[in-house]
Amino acid sequence: MSEEFDIDLEDLILEVKDKSELMIDLAYSSLLYDNRRIAEEVYDLEEYIDSLHQTTYRLILNKLKQNEIDVDEALVLLRLVDSGEQIADAAQEIADVELRDIELHPIIKKSVRESDTVFTRVEVSSDSSLCNKTLGELKLASETGMFVIAIRRGNKWIYGPDEDTKILPGDVLFAKGPADGEKELIDLASGEQKESNL
Repeated sequence: MSEEFDIDLEDLILEVKDKSELMIDLAYSSLLYDNRRIAEEVYDLEEYIDSLHQTTYRLILNKLKQNEIDVDEALVLLRLVDSGEQIADAAQEIADVELRDIELHPIIKKSVRESDTVFTRVEVSSDSSLCNKTLGELKLASETGMFVIAIRRGNKWIYGPDEDTKILPGDVLFAKGPADGEKELIDLASGEQKESNL
């Protein structure tokens, strides 16, 4: 089997791991901050994880068939992929609580009321002042208090974006921070407000 095959398989396994971890963050955030749109994102990601799971299974079994790996190696890889899918399924179940409007336990409600942190999802308009600038240039965390933890760009996800990550029109930003910073980020992303220091 070619080296390209090895890279593809490794990338797929890492993709399952990264996306399933992101799903857990999104699922709990949708529940704690009562955000249906974020819960719906979890459902979309779960479908994508299912597709990745099937593709990865085929690649692993093909490597086994071609004697590129032995049975023990194949079992380890299959367990890794299965674990990622199980995490994704659990995240979907958490998000389902939000989508079904199930009443939260009073302890969870109390923790939400006492929290100053919100989790939000915003789409960047083409006339937004955020477009084509890096997070480092924008200084969103210091200016609005909102910290971007992930970006969805079409079907691609960027996890833990850094100061060199550029924001493009149509990007969907997932951010958390103080409640008063959420509206400012939404206004900036929609183009209703311009970044003051740019």
